[in-house]
Amino acid sequence: MIRQVIVVEGKSDIARVKQAVDADVIATGGLALRFSAIRDIRRAYETRGIIILTDPDGPGERIRRKLSYLFPKALHSFVPKKDASTDQDVGIEEASIGAIREALSRVRLSYQEAADEFTMADMIKAGLAGVPGAADKRNAMADILGIGYGNAKQFLKRLNRFRITRKEWDDALIQWAGNTND
Repeated sequence: MIRQVIVVEGKSDIARVKQAVDADVIATGGLALRFSAIRDIRRAYETRGIIILTDPDGPGERIRRKLSYLFPKALHSFVPKKDASTDQDVGIEEASIGAIREALSRVRLSYQEAADEFTMADMIKAGLAGVPGAADKRNAMADILGIGYGNAKQFLKRLNRFRITRKEWDDALIQWAGNTND
């Protein structure tokens, strides 16, 4: 049983997460974030803590930002877009049970005061910004690190907010290089 309450977007997401793990789950009801949903999420946040697990798409990221603002000590979990997509849709309800379990095994806290471990120079040196193919490499690195996809600026912010270590960074780069040589 996961102690924290998992926050997802909709009822289909709740059903899918409950297939994957033993946990209590609350739905936001979408981007509007109804008062009743915020009230329920706040109660869970204050008593047990929450894990934000929104869809890996634009609306999901907007919901995550709103929830992060309202609940700054929330934990975050990300299912990679490639693992939550079908020809028709993108979302947690489309993710495999294994992908949901993997994402929830790599929960991270987003610190309000970001570390200053990484700079844009690190991103450029690693080929994650300013070069052809950088977006694809960032996407792969985000999946490896479990921090969700973002443009170069957002990715850099997440590296520092989630306090990714140099060792995690180096290991992810090695894993990425190994995956591309297959």
